Amino acid sequence: MKIYVGNDIIEVKRIQESIESLGDKFLNRVFTEKEIEYCESKNVMKYQHYAARFAAKEAIFKAISKNLENKFDIGWKDAEILNDINGRPYVNINMNVDIDLSLSHIKEYAIATAVAIFD
Repeated sequence: MKIYVGNDIIEVKRIQESIESLGDKFLNRVFTEKEIEYCESKNVMKYQHYAARFAAKEAIFKAISKNLENKFDIGWKDAEILNDINGRPYVNINMNVDIDLSLSHIKEYAIATAVAIFD
């Protein structure tokens, strides 16, 4: 078993500016339909939730990168960040890896940590 960790922090304002300037072009390139639906349901706090998911994807890429032959083997939407029935975030990813995920955000920043376990 091999364990790898990735983490990422991002300014919420950067994601907000990307969404406001590029709109659906940015959203549909980075986020899945379910992720967009979830974040949009958060109304005034939607940018924090988008930023947390963006940070999660970056953290996941960092955690799994050593096991990729090419960094382009995985795209933004290949890692889908969802929440279970209790609100705990998890990732759907089409790889043979178990990933534990932790997200946090405040008004200005979002952070994510991913722990990837390969057999």
